[in-house]
Amino acid sequence: MCKGEIMNIHWRWLAGPILLWALSSRLWAGGSGLNVVVVVNQNSTNSVQLGNYYCEQRQVPPQSVLRTSWAGGNVQWLRSEFQSVILNPLLAMLSARQLTNQIDYVVLCMDFPYRVTDTNGANSTTTTLFNGFVPDMGALGSCSLPSASTNLYAGSEYLFRSVGPGTSKTNFLTAMLTSTTLAQAKLVIDYGAGSDGTFPAQTVYLVKSSDTSRNIRYKVSDNAIFNTRLRGNYSMLRTNADPYYYFGAMLGLQSGWGNPIVIGSGSFVPGGLADNLTSFGGQIFENSGQLNILDLLALGAAGSYGTVIEPCAYLEKFPSPQNYFYQARGFTMAECYYQSVTNPFQGLLVGEPLAAPFALAPGGSWNNLPTSALLTGSTNLSLQLTAADAAHPVQQVDLFVDGLFAQTLTNIPPRQNNILTATIRGQAMPYTVPAGATLLSAAAGLTAVLNATSNTNVTKVRAFAHGDRIELQSFDITQAGSQIPVSTTSSIGTASALTTFVAASRPNLLDTIAFGLRSFAVFHAPSSGSYLLLTVTKTNGAVVTVGATNTAGNTSISALTQILVNQINATPALQGSDGVVAEDFLNVDANTPPAAEFNLRALSIGWSAAQLQVNVSGSSTLTVQPAGTLRLDQNVADLQARNHLYLTAGAANLPLTFAFNTTTQADGYHEVTAVAYEGSHVRTQKRIAQTVRVQNSSLAAAFTTLVGDTNTALEATLQFSVVANTNNISKIELFSTGGSLTNVLNQSSVVFSVPGASLDLGLHSFYAVVTASSGKQYRTETKWVRLVGRDAPFRVSLTAPPPRLAWPATAGRSYDILTATDVTSAFQPAATVIPSNSAAQWTDTNPAATQRFYRVRTSN
Repeated sequence: MCKGEIMNIHWRWLAGPILLWALSSRLWAGGSGLNVVVVVNQNSTNSVQLGNYYCEQRQVPPQSVLRTSWAGGNVQWLRSEFQSVILNPLLAMLSARQLTNQIDYVVLCMDFPYRVTDTNGANSTTTTLFNGFVPDMGALGSCSLPSASTNLYAGSEYLFRSVGPGTSKTNFLTAMLTSTTLAQAKLVIDYGAGSDGTFPAQTVYLVKSSDTSRNIRYKVSDNAIFNTRLRGNYSMLRTNADPYYYFGAMLGLQSGWGNPIVIGSGSFVPGGLADNLTSFGGQIFENSGQLNILDLLALGAAGSYGTVIEPCAYLEKFPSPQNYFYQARGFTMAECYYQSVTNPFQGLLVGEPLAAPFALAPGGSWNNLPTSALLTGSTNLSLQLTAADAAHPVQQVDLFVDGLFAQTLTNIPPRQNNILTATIRGQAMPYTVPAGATLLSAAAGLTAVLNATSNTNVTKVRAFAHGDRIELQSFDITQAGSQIPVSTTSSIGTASALTTFVAASRPNLLDTIAFGLRSFAVFHAPSSGSYLLLTVTKTNGAVVTVGATNTAGNTSISALTQILVNQINATPALQGSDGVVAEDFLNVDANTPPAAEFNLRALSIGWSAAQLQVNVSGSSTLTVQPAGTLRLDQNVADLQARNHLYLTAGAANLPLTFAFNTTTQADGYHEVTAVAYEGSHVRTQKRIAQTVRVQNSSLAAAFTTLVGDTNTALEATLQFSVVANTNNISKIELFSTGGSLTNVLNQSSVVFSVPGASLDLGLHSFYAVVTASSGKQYRTETKWVRLVGRDAPFRVSLTAPPPRLAWPATAGRSYDILTATDVTSAFQPAATVIPSNSAAQWTDTNPAATQRFYRVRTSN
């Protein structure tokens, strides 16, 4: 899609997901801070501070921060550099910290390159972590579409880890968090994290521009709009517009335009997704002359996507409008984008990957487990979990201890011999859940029942499985969808409990609002006397003929086709509600052979209006594709009435008691977190955390902050004292953001010093693990310290006698005390105070006989 160049348009969008039946050992999906690794560049203050901020907002455990070093630029790096700086350290970290089966998401925080290159081409950094590096330098260079670039996760509506997006074994839902400023990058986090579960009512706009090389997604817009209409909680509109765009507050925007776009400020509500189909939107720190996807984040979008190298106009390389349907279901931003791009290898994903404005989480709480409850031996803990509503049962509950996966407490699969019944047009079609079923296999099984010939002969409805969703499409053109009733029941059958459910989006099929469409292409240069002819047979049998002839003898194929298009649109007999319009004309004279393309669209919505017949033909020197008499039903799936069935598993009310073996944990303080997952493939998480204290031995240790407090100066050196209650100690280790900071061997007490600058601004947790010579361990309580920059103005209080000054301080910061005997006189330094906590004071031990004035300032 180079400027001034028209590229071939490819339409090989995958019709449906590839279903994989093997289940991985962990079924995460959904996602929370427990499933994220945050990668920061230690050579960049912005990167480290942004990573700290993201960890705080998303409650990412400290061991899930990877500190790496990159001293190069932020545009491009070699594949070998990417591997040594990010990939290899990431895999080693996951293995060493026992996170391999826990992490689905990777967040790259500022000042990392976004393009990975080698002699075989270029990929984006985010997609190289998503599905491995894909060589793309074939005969067409970067304009190729390598088969190895196919993303199996696309369109799956399934669990990310159970599909595996490609051939690489290092697959992560990766997003880059970056901007031109740190403050703007933090706003992206705020907008994304603040959007969860807000269910915004604003509209997504699918914009079809006049840029025919880049507006190509309009042909798949109707499918997504149909699907979101069935959701009932989501607004999406297809519109024709060229920049500038001023739609007011938007939930999302998909456009296609080659030049920069100006969009109204503050355009996107929190959680919005927006992207522009063009060549270089992902060249975020290069002057490409096109819309920079960071501009969309600056306007409030939580996520965006653009290519980092010339992709050419392959629809498969860009997000489908289904992106927004996945968002309507409740998937996270990263899940939405990666499910909507079939071949993402050249695309950069930026934004807050966990943003999920339509996620609906379960509810839950611990029973009789107060903060710092003392636990010993094997003890029973209990929870009460509740579904958000009938459509979102609780399926699985996992236990995490100190941010690490410990065990699955319960997993409620579809129960064998439950019966799911869909009734369409009075035809009841029961499906009995077999042994070992999953939602994926049950959806496929019910689909097979619905598609049995004996059933479709009655219902005139076909079913298509998409993960845990079944799409129903009527092939009865004589019956409106509103007249085709659909109902579902879920019964226990001969099972011991009902855990499997099916529900329809609505009580009947929904009629389309799409128009029938047919695309045509005309090839070869015309000679003198060459002609094109359109014959239209209307649904009432009336025949209308329109033609165009090359009488001048020198007209190009595009000019001749344009004449035909103009003639069609000027023919009165075709301008009524039963007529057609010619549109989307595309000049591709530069191709070999030269060609032109256009669409014929019915002027009334629906499948019946699309039944008029058209035939485009021409003189023998010209080739028309497709040939013959055809209906305007190329998009028939968008014209047929539709409904959705959703399968879920779990329980609406789940009291849960489980045995917790504390002897597998170190003595001392721990955070136990139950994570409940709602029972669809969206699997929205609910985290329920509590701090407890374990004691199974006499080992203990005192953990004291000597220098540091709630707020501590960045320039300070924090100090922590650890004193064990026995001399038989082999190791004392201090942990904070990024894992282990330091340790000492064979000492029973130690004072650890930590320069604040080594961790940078943000909220940090500190704790120590004491290991006795016997191997027993004690984990101290966690101290939370926020490292801060310059002080805001503060108030100083004065009491006397003797004169005593007190002020709210930043621990570890240096303050100067200045005095004067006259307020108009120069103040002179009297003392310097460096408080170890947040309460600072100074007493004047030599007060003047007369009055004295005081000032307190931060030392230079």
